[in-house]
Amino acid sequence: MSSDFVVSARKYRPDSWEKVVGQDSITSTLKNSIASQKLGQAYLFCGPRGVGKTTCARIFAHKINEADGIKPEDLSFNIFELDAASNNSVDDIRELTTQVRIPPQIGSYNVYVIDEVHMLSASAFNAFLKTLEEPPAHAVFILATTEKHKILPTILSRCQIFDFHRISVPAIVKHLVQIAEKENIKFEEEGLHIIGQKADGALRDALSIFDQMVSFSDGNLSYKSVIENLNVLDYDYYFRAADCIIKEDISSSLVIFNDILKNGFDGHIFINGLAEHFRNLLVSKDEVTVSLLEVTDSIKKKYAEQCLEIDQNLIIQGLGVINNCDVGYRTSKNQRLLVELTLMYFCKKNIMRLKKIFHVRFDPLFQDKLVL
Repeated sequence: MSSDFVVSARKYRPDSWEKVVGQDSITSTLKNSIASQKLGQAYLFCGPRGVGKTTCARIFAHKINEADGIKPEDLSFNIFELDAASNNSVDDIRELTTQVRIPPQIGSYNVYVIDEVHMLSASAFNAFLKTLEEPPAHAVFILATTEKHKILPTILSRCQIFDFHRISVPAIVKHLVQIAEKENIKFEEEGLHIIGQKADGALRDALSIFDQMVSFSDGNLSYKSVIENLNVLDYDYYFRAADCIIKEDISSSLVIFNDILKNGFDGHIFINGLAEHFRNLLVSKDEVTVSLLEVTDSIKKKYAEQCLEIDQNLIIQGLGVINNCDVGYRTSKNQRLLVELTLMYFCKKNIMRLKKIFHVRFDPLFQDKLVL
């Protein structure tokens, strides 16, 4: 049975600078270097997975020779790719260095893209070093890696280094919206935000999750379907828990936590999410920091409303309480009770009063840990 389906990460892989997401400063610098004909002999693209290193290397490799009027279909003869993860021996590098001596048949440059370069063996690095020190004028090397610290300093010193950063949630969401519209997929922006947050700055991961969610929801990407499939706690739980804390309602906070456990969520996920929630309440209190929120406008509005009901000192002291719970969770013999005690403490508005009761054993300001 044949299928025409192509995963989004491949179907929408950028083939021009304009389509690269979230790396504007890098793409601008690379474009300018080509336009001004100030090309380096070696480039190092480093950063987390899925942020566009290999994609930018391929685009750069194609654009280098386009100024010579070469047809796009002929550019493949000037580009050589090596996956160092599976070709990391001295013999592989010797074969590459032999090939480097051969001048291009068309165009001005041969471009050598070495992906996952940190996987080269020590002897392979040494064999490659001489070529990198004195490369022929027609050779340009583009190295890509997720682990820059594993590359020899002598290699680093001969490269122009470009650090790719994680892609922001709004940039990921904007890209997913464009794809969803092209594919005629119904979606709720809150659901795409959850995908963007789950991807942790990696666009490729976001696209993989997006495809998974489209299959799960049969082309209707609602917020509810996304949180169900990704095992993510709904924002509503945290807003309700915060309301209980504001009202000093210990009983309701414990009932909410029990519902979370009954739905199959781990207590550690809840406590980390609660920390994120109160961090968001803190930044919502000031117009200077509200831009740090990476949520939809509707959720921003909820944060803006709830932050008015809670004192800033309580938020800061409470974050210390949550941090103590987070640190002690793995080693606690009664993890549920640890989270419940944290909620009880947090529901007391005058948290500093507790320091007098617990003395050294309990310090909301991170100095000591809550011990059961």
